[in-house]
Amino acid sequence: MKGGMQGMFKQIQKMQAEMEKVQAELANKTIEEESGGGMVKAVVNGKKELVSLEIADEVLNGEDKDMLEDLIVAAVNKALDSAGKMAETEMQNLTKGMIPPGLNIPGF
Repeated sequence: MKGGMQGMFKQIQKMQAEMEKVQAELANKTIEEESGGGMVKAVVNGKKELVSLEIADEVLNGEDKDMLEDLIVAAVNKALDSAGKMAETEMQNLTKGMIPPGLNIPGF
């Protein structure tokens, strides 16, 4: 039984190290999403941080501030959602076979 526990702890430590590696890699991965047919583009990293925001000139020449704000919110939300899905997929790939199905652990 003792050897089994040590093996389990080693596996947990290995998984923890891999998780830290994946989280560091996610900070360098980006997702770009757009709204308004490309008039507003948002780039978010895997840590769900807004990296850049691009607004087409023709949107800025208009006078519809409310529309521009809506397009920005839509693009950023789409990018954040995609970044979350990317991070979830990376973590699931890391823990495949290590965490029993149905065990609800936040972040996985």
